[in-house]
Amino acid sequence: MERLQTARNIAIVALIAAAVFLLPGGGQAASTFEAVLLIGFGVGFGYLGLRLYRENRVAVHGLGDRHRAMLYGAIALVAFVVIAQKRMWETSLGELAWFALIGLVIYGLLDTYRHWRTY
Repeated sequence: MERLQTARNIAIVALIAAAVFLLPGGGQAASTFEAVLLIGFGVGFGYLGLRLYRENRVAVHGLGDRHRAMLYGAIALVAFVVIAQKRMWETSLGELAWFALIGLVIYGLLDTYRHWRTY
């Protein structure tokens, strides 16, 4: 019974892929669907960040101004590095800068974590 269900699911995916490939405007519909999915993931990550902040608000404010700024800066730098990765990797200097920024993010997060664990 489970084999039939798996075969049915594979047939459905193949049918959708064939429709996207063969129908006119299928590629544009796939791009629109991809954009909607990416927006959904972005909203989900934003909601996750809001939940984590609300659950750990006392701990975050207990870090002090310096380490809280390092934490927020590292989070913002991660967003920048992820978004700019393709453009930065076009040149060797950009790639080196990308890895340097990743190292800076790791340092900021580790320093904040060490400070948080000292209490």
